[in-house]
Formats: sequence, structure tokens, C-alpha cells
Amino acid sequence: MKLGVFTVLFAEKSFEEMLDTVKDAGLQAVEIGTGGNPGEAHLKLDELLESEDKRKDYLEKVASRGLTISAFSCHDNPISPDRAHAEKSHDTFVKTVRLAEMMGVPVVNTFSGVPGSNEDSKFPNWPVTPWPTAYSDIFNWQWEKKLIPYWKEAGQYAKDHGVKIGIEPHAGFLVHTPHTMLKLRKATHDSVGANLDPSHLWWQGIDPVAAIKILGKENAIHHFHAKDTYIDQDNVNMYGLTDMQPYSEVQTRAWTFRSVGYGHSSQEWSNIVSALRTYGYDYVMSIEHEDPIMSIEEGFGQAVKNLKRVNIEERPADMWWA
Repeated sequence: MKLGVFTVLFAEKSFEEMLDTVKDAGLQAVEIGTGGNPGEAHLKLDELLESEDKRKDYLEKVASRGLTISAFSCHDNPISPDRAHAEKSHDTFVKTVRLAEMMGVPVVNTFSGVPGSNEDSKFPNWPVTPWPTAYSDIFNWQWEKKLIPYWKEAGQYAKDHGVKIGIEPHAGFLVHTPHTMLKLRKATHDSVGANLDPSHLWWQGIDPVAAIKILGKENAIHHFHAKDTYIDQDNVNMYGLTDMQPYSEVQTRAWTFRSVGYGHSSQEWSNIVSALRTYGYDYVMSIEHEDPIMSIEEGFGQAVKNLKRVNIEERPADMWWA
């Protein structure tokens, strides 16, 4: 597998400075934000869509450093009850898919989204319990009237343009587990798959290796984020796993995002790498840095070091011993 990085952590650097940093770290791929939550520090959608020369120049700057673009990312909420927000999110997604096709980028990453409770809602609603039964009614309406219809159309659009969608299972959105990922995929298109991030699985009590097996058997892993989570059981006992404290409250939070290797052991990350290879994913592990107690440089550097230690780069040998 190749190692890469989600370049939003280098938003303060110019495009060329960012590429040089990634190259110097010994990585092979970059994941670029095109708008939405990741922002567009290193890519201007409309400029590249309108100019073939600018697209060629952009790709040359990447390739000249021995890098590839693993994915474009526009994580947002395309089914938000805020109509203007939903339209902007959808517009960015559509443009990103078009640009990905033009530039030979195989994956567009985003969130599934979450709507409100009904057509008159002003704010998103994320039901996580079946009772009182009003929550079940909301949940079913969201899936049947909003989520599935949107991704049927969006999934077909991506498929028509030769692009795979990497939906990141993430709390706060309707797709947040292997089950919900496969449920949406089954109801829509095989172009819809996962941008799997173990950091969002651990705190839900989901074993990432098991999730890789579940999704890998369905060829449903389209991209992978490398980010860790530290779970503080003492704080879990107080606040539970659905802890609403700000991420900055590290001392008291039930769980905290960490750089790779600072939430779980090298052995566990080795198991993740082996499971990815075993169950058909042999693409890019893209480092995402959201560690609140480490600098960007140190957190990124430690993630690179720890992943290089466990990564499997080469293709497997023929079983000469069997």
C-alpha cells in the first residue's frame, strides 16, 4: 500500500510548499480538499474546471515530485435541511466529480449527510435510539425520502463519470457504521463505498479489523484515512461515549482523536494493514491529523514514522513454500 496525507493540515502552506513537505516525508500520495469542510486551500474548483492548461500544470507539479492524488474530498451535508447549505454542498460535489474525471482521480470523499426531522425542519437531526418511536419514524423518513433518493442520483452521476464515492462513516451523519454503509450501498449503487476511518469506529465500540472484513468482502472500501483515537475509560464512565464536551477538553473527554500510534498500539495498526491487504484494499492510507495535544509537524511526523513501521508496500510473493 501507499502512504499519503489529507493535506488540510497544511492549509497554511502554498500548494508547492505542501507538495514538497509531503515528498520530503517520503509519502506517495496526497488527498486534496475541494471545498466543504476540508476547504479549498490547495485547489480552486472553478479555475481548474475551466482551464485544461491549469489542470495539466497542477498535475505536473504533483507528478514531478513522485506523488499521485489519491482522492478529492468535499465532506459536507448535501441533504441538510438548510436548503442553501444543501445546494452548495451538492454543487461542490458535482463539480468535484467532474474534475476528478478530468484529472484521473479515482475517488471523491464526502459524508452521507443528515436531514432534519421533516420537510419543515431548520436543523439536522441524528436519531440514535429507536424509542420513543418518534425517533424511528424520523429515521425511516430520513432514509426513504432523503438519503436513498439523493445517493441514487449522486451515485449514478459518479458512476457515469467513472468516479467512486468514498463516504466516511462518521457520527452525526446517517452513514456511521459498516451496517449503514452497506445499507446505503445496497439501496443505491456500487459506486458508493466507504472512506474508512478507524478513529470514528473505535469510539463507537467497533473493531476496525472486523469492519474491514465486513466491508472488504463487499468490495466496499474505496479509500482509507489513517487516524487514531484514545479512549479514556474513567471519563467514559462519567460522560459515556456520546460525550458532548468540546474536543479541546482533553482531560475530561471520554475519547480524543490522536495521531497514529498514540491511541492504539503498533500491533493493532499492523492488524489493520494486514486486514486491508487480505480483504482487497491495496490503495492509499491517507494520514489525517486532528491531534489536540501535538503540533501539526510532530503529529504528522509521528504518524508517518508509525505507519512506515507497519505498512506492507510490496505485492505478496508467490507461495513458493506451499
